[in-house]
Amino acid sequence: MKIKKAVLNSILTQGMLPLFYYEDADVSLQVTRTLYEAGVRVLEYTNRGKQALENFKLLKKAQQKEMPELLLGIGTIKNVSEAEAFIDAGADFIVCPIINPEVAKVAHKHKLLWIPGCMTPTEIYMAQKNGADLVKIFPANIVGPAFISSIRELFPGQLFIPTGGVDLTAKNISGWFHAGACAVGMGSKLITTEVLEKKLYQQLYTDTIKALELVKTAM
Repeated sequence: MKIKKAVLNSILTQGMLPLFYYEDADVSLQVTRTLYEAGVRVLEYTNRGKQALENFKLLKKAQQKEMPELLLGIGTIKNVSEAEAFIDAGADFIVCPIINPEVAKVAHKHKLLWIPGCMTPTEIYMAQKNGADLVKIFPANIVGPAFISSIRELFPGQLFIPTGGVDLTAKNISGWFHAGACAVGMGSKLITTEVLEKKLYQQLYTDTIKALELVKTAM
């Protein structure tokens, strides 16, 4: 349970979970290094392309050599074979866009944090039944902060992390925390397509520091 607790504590402390995928392995590595340099200590790489597994293995090697404090998880896991492949590659936690009870079993077997994506109260209930300590509200921009405000009393003690469309603004981020989120997932609004394609690592560094500060203020 040690790694599971460490990951959850790190997400709660950081208040933000950056996530991204990019086909180019070197860009993926430089983005990860930049996030780490800016203070990120827990990160989700997403399984959204054919190079995801090989890139993840490269990131894991670099993490072990250069970024010892980084907890590196894998997202967009939809089935058992994907989960097992990335766990074998050293994933520290598993994030899913859906609830697949079989994936939950694999994560629990390896004593890893499993974060399923939910959009309805019924899905949140199913996530709890399958042992989710942290639930991803996805896509967050569709349901909005009011959704968490409305349902949180139905699920006392449940931790929520909205992901998908969380904006890099004080108003949006504080709105999520005020509604009851414990952290926010930040993907393309932080690690933008322009940053990836033009290799704007200094901009990413600055934006990441800004995001971490906005989160700390909002928490």
